[in-house]
Amino acid sequence: MNDHRMAALGDAYVNFLYSLYLSRKEGRPTGKKISSSILAKALKTAELRVLLPSRTDRHKQADAAEALIGYGWATRLISTEEALSILEEEKVLENAFASLLQTVYRRLKIKE
Repeated sequence: MNDHRMAALGDAYVNFLYSLYLSRKEGRPTGKKISSSILAKALKTAELRVLLPSRTDRHKQADAAEALIGYGWATRLISTEEALSILEEEKVLENAFASLLQTVYRRLKIKE
């Protein structure tokens, strides 16, 4: 979760997912970036915040969330369609990303 290269890939992928999610929700193409605070809250809601050092700031928490989601996609633990489906199941965005993080983390633990 602290791999900077994976966080960079995850950043692009998470913003792509978020844009697809919004595009489907709004019924028109939309390109947006998700805020660090939403991803940091999602990491906490998913109960994965404890995996990081206690003084990790919100930006680094968001990077960790992006790295985990990006890794999940890059290693085929989760597909884009499934990730979108998970996001669409929740009404609250933080909870949607928390569910996605939990899904990837659970599959990663099974894979190990």
